[in-house]
Formats: sequence, C-alpha cells, structure tokens
Amino acid sequence: MKSVKIIPCLDVKEGRVVKGVNFVNLCDARDPVEAAEAYCLAGADELVFLDIMATVESRGTMREWVKKVADKVTIPFAVGGGIRNVQDMKELFELGVAKVSINTAAVKNPELIKQAAAEFGKDKLVLAIDGRKNPPDSNLPRLEVIVKSGGEATGIDIVTWAKRVEELGAGEILLTSKDADGTKEGYDLEMTRAVAEAVTIPVTASGGAGKLEHFYEAVAVGKASAVLAASVFHFGEISIQEVKKYLRDKGIAVRI
Repeated sequence: MKSVKIIPCLDVKEGRVVKGVNFVNLCDARDPVEAAEAYCLAGADELVFLDIMATVESRGTMREWVKKVADKVTIPFAVGGGIRNVQDMKELFELGVAKVSINTAAVKNPELIKQAAAEFGKDKLVLAIDGRKNPPDSNLPRLEVIVKSGGEATGIDIVTWAKRVEELGAGEILLTSKDADGTKEGYDLEMTRAVAEAVTIPVTASGGAGKLEHFYEAVAVGKASAVLAASVFHFGEISIQEVKKYLRDKGIAVRI
C-alpha cells in the first residue's frame, strides 16, 4: 500500500490565508508564506494553495504570493484558483509550483484537461471537484458537481465527472464536500468512497476534518489516498505529526 499523504490546504484571499464553513463566513488565519514554512517544518507531505476568489472575480491567480511561497517551501505544492488555460499553468510552473489544480475551467472546457496533460504530464495536473448532496426528490444528481467556489450548480453527477476527468488525463482528484467544509464533523465518506472506487487515480479527501478519527475514516472507509485539512491545522487543534502517528498506530502507511 502506498503511503497516505497528509496535506494542509491554504485558502488565500487578498494575500491572506482564510478559513470558513461551507465555503462562506471566511475569517483570517495567517500569512501564506509563514504558514508554508511552518507546515514544511511540521512534516506535511504536500501543500495546496487555493486562490479562492480568482474565479469568482473572473481573474487569474495572484502571482505575487505564489512566488513568495515558492521561494520558501521545501515540499511540493499545488496552486488552484483562476487557472483558465495552459499559459496560466506554464507561468505558475515557471514560478516553482509543483502541480496545478483546476476546477471551474475544466467543467466549462473539459478539453483543457487533455491539453494540460499532453503539455505538462498528468502528474502535474490535479482536478479539483467540489460537490454537494441533493435530496432524493430534487431531480438532481444525489452527488452533484458545483463550481465557482460552490456558488454555481452544474447538474453533473460527481462519479460520472470523476470518470471522465481520469479518461481525459487528470493525474489525481481533490474532492471537497461543500456540505462538510469547515464543519469539523468528518469527511463526506459516501462521496469520497463513491469517487475513489470509480477511478484508479489517487483521490484526496477534503472538507470536514475535526478529530483524528476522521482522517482514519477517510482512508479506511472513504478509500482516499490522501487527506487534506485546513482549520484543525491552521488553529493548532491537531498537528500533522499527531495525524501521522494515529494513522500509523491504525496500520495505515504514512511518510515519516
């Protein structure tokens, strides 16, 4: 079994790391460069930075903070938010980004996935999928893809979309449940497992981590290859090493 990755996620707005609940009510957490350095020292396997307002504000990723982070990090990091085309990706890679994460742009133009995989290789391409659960009588997919920071429904079934992005060349999937985001009540195990079992590429569980058991459940029940969290790491409630020790003690392989 491959080692499960532990990944802090940093949502960036106006050059600051922020955190909210269900994608809203954002509060300031810390400086992104300071956070990146701290997480490198704490033993994070990778980092994910999301410029969460870029797509909403119809602009590209803010390069200034990306460059500052790239100058300091010692582990791979991915950047998402506002990436609209292959040229945007190229510019981020030139700044030192290890992977790019696309979401809304891929839903609007699935061919972008194929173009990016051909240009840079699938290992550099993360397909972010944000999802929500719909009630049975809604005439919508039970697990539905949402875009624009959760502000726009698509009517697309998550499992169908996950299979398609794999076929188009995505190297991994970052799956976030809007319903669970920031609640600290646990990952959406139904959604995570449905996607993980439908594809062969790695799936990172995101949204809802609140205690050590949640990380284990995401792997053991949700079949995730990596676990991502924000609030519990940003505010010092759980450390990365605590998560790794807990998973190790449960028989899950992690990177030392």
